[in-house]
Amino acid sequence: MATVAEVIVETLIAAGVRRIYGVVGDSLNGLTESLRKSGQIEWIGVRHEEVAAFAAGAEAHLTGRLAVCAGSCGPGNLHLINGLYDCHRSRVPVLAIAAQIPSAELGSSYFQETRPDILFKDCSHYCEPVSTPTQMPRLLEIAIRTAVDRRGVSVLSIPGDLALKDAPHAPPFVLDEAPPALCPSRAELARVVALLCAKGKRVTILAGAGCAGAHPELLEIAGALQAPIVHALRGKEHVEFNNPFDVGMTGLLGFSSGYYAIMDCEVLLMLGTDFPYRQFYPDHAQVVQIDVRAENLGRRGRLDLGLVGDVKTTLAALLPLLVDGRCEPDGRHLERARKHYQKARRELDELATGEPGKRAIHPQYLTRVVDGLAAADAVFTCDVGLPTLWAARYLTMNGLRRLVGSFSHGSMAGAMPQAIGAALALPGRQVVSLSGDGGFTMLLGDLLTIRHRKLPVKIVIYNNGALGFVELEMKAAGLLAFGTTLDNPDFAALARAIGIHGVRVEDPGELPGAVAAALAHPGPAVLDVVVNRQELALPPTIQRQQAQGFTLYALKAVLSGRGDEVLDLAKTNLWR
Repeated sequence: MATVAEVIVETLIAAGVRRIYGVVGDSLNGLTESLRKSGQIEWIGVRHEEVAAFAAGAEAHLTGRLAVCAGSCGPGNLHLINGLYDCHRSRVPVLAIAAQIPSAELGSSYFQETRPDILFKDCSHYCEPVSTPTQMPRLLEIAIRTAVDRRGVSVLSIPGDLALKDAPHAPPFVLDEAPPALCPSRAELARVVALLCAKGKRVTILAGAGCAGAHPELLEIAGALQAPIVHALRGKEHVEFNNPFDVGMTGLLGFSSGYYAIMDCEVLLMLGTDFPYRQFYPDHAQVVQIDVRAENLGRRGRLDLGLVGDVKTTLAALLPLLVDGRCEPDGRHLERARKHYQKARRELDELATGEPGKRAIHPQYLTRVVDGLAAADAVFTCDVGLPTLWAARYLTMNGLRRLVGSFSHGSMAGAMPQAIGAALALPGRQVVSLSGDGGFTMLLGDLLTIRHRKLPVKIVIYNNGALGFVELEMKAAGLLAFGTTLDNPDFAALARAIGIHGVRVEDPGELPGAVAAALAHPGPAVLDVVVNRQELALPPTIQRQQAQGFTLYALKAVLSGRGDEVLDLAKTNLWR
C-alpha cells in the first residue's frame, strides 16, 4: 500500500515531470520524503517560493510540458501566488501543490491557517482541496489534465497529515500532451476569404504567441495577401525570424512602422493574439480574429468576424481557399510598410552606440552588444519595464532563440527566477537574464540558488539607479519623479563575495570585452552595467497628453531646483 504522497510522486513521474521547485516545510514532509526515496524527480530548493513559481513557469514555457512547484502551509504556499498569476496569464501548464495545516485543525484559525482553495481561484483553471485519501490520485489527474489541456495553472491543497495516509490502488496514469487540431468550418473560412480578397483591400496581420509552430503557414498567408506582419511582444520569438513581411512590433514598446501598418490598413487579421492596448487598434478597419480560445474573440474591441481555431491548422485550411478565391492584393501597402520599417530600424540602431571614455552607457548599446555576442540558440529572460523594452527592440530572434518574460502579468523580478527554470529545463543552452536593478534586488536571495546549483546563468544588470520605467511614466504624466531612486551597491562585488564571477562596467569602451568574457565564463556570472538613467524610451507615436506631460514635468523640475535633470535628459536624447 502506498501513501498519498507516494501516489502523487508516481503520478507526476508518469506525467513526465522532471523536477519540483519549492521551499521545504513540515507540511511538505510526506512529499519531499517520497521524492527522496523515489529519486526520479529532482527537488529544486529555492530561497523564496515566488521564485519557485516563476522558474516552473519558464520551464513550462520553454518545454511545453507540465512543470510543478510547491509551498508549505500558510505563508509558504501564499508566496507562490504572484508567480502563479504570471504562469496563468502566460498560459503555460503549471501544477502547484499547496500544503495545508493538519486536517483536524481546519476551520479553527490554527497556526498558519489559510484557504488555498479560495486564494488561488483567480489564477488557476482548477483549484481544489484534497480532504480524504480516496480522492487521490483522481483529483491530481484532473488537475494535471486541466493544466495541460487548458494551458494554465492547477492547484491542489493537501493537508500534511493526509499526505502520509494510505491511498487506494490506482491504475497507471497516462497523459497525452499533444494538443488537438482545431479548425473553423469551411463556411466560416469562406467568409474570411470573401472579406480578405475584396479587391484592393489593404490587409495587415497582427500575430501573437498563438502563432507558435505556424511560421511557414504565416508567411504563405502573408505572401498571398501581400500583407505586412506586425507582431505582439509575446509573438516576437515565433514571428520575427526569417520573415520578409515583418515590419516590427506595435504597442508602447514597439516601432512606428508596426503602429502605422495597423493604422493604415483596411482589414486587420489577428492571429493568435490577445493584444490588450485598445489605443493601438485601428478605428475604421474591418477586423478578423482567429484564436483557439473563444473568450478572446472581440474582447479588445469591435470585431467583424471571429473564428475559433488554432493558427497553424486554420491557416493551412485557409490558404488553398485564398488561392481559389483569386485574391488580387495591392502590394503597395506592404511596400510602404517595409520601407517604413527599414527607416525605423535604422533610427533605432543609430541610438545603440557606445563611445569609449563616456561614463553614460546607453542601454540600447548594451542590449545590442549582448545580442551580437550571445549564442545562436540563447535563451533570454527579461525583467519588466526598460529591460523588456530594450529586449523587444534590440534582441534578434532566429527561430532557435527563446524569449521569456512577464509579458502579460507585468511583474517585477521575473527575469532571474525564470533564468533558473530555463537553465534547468534546457541544460547546455546559454541562458541570459536581462535584469533591471529593481527587479534583480527584489528576489536577490535566489542568486544563492544559482550559486548553489552552479547554474551557468549570465545575469546582465541594467543599473540605472532607478525604477526607470516608472520614472518615465511619471514624467510623461507631468510629475516630478518621486520614490524611484535606488541606492545600489556594486553588484559585481556582491556577486564575487558569494563566489560568483562578477564584473562592473562603467565605460562603453570596455563593454564588448566584458560581455564576451561573461558569456564565455563556464559558471554563473553577473555583469553590472551602469547605464544612463535619463534615456528616453519613446513610444511609436507620441500623443498630445504625453508631450504636454513632459513639458509640465520640465517646468516643475526647473522651478523646484531640479533643472539639472532636464539638462541631462536633453543632453542624452536630443544632442546625440
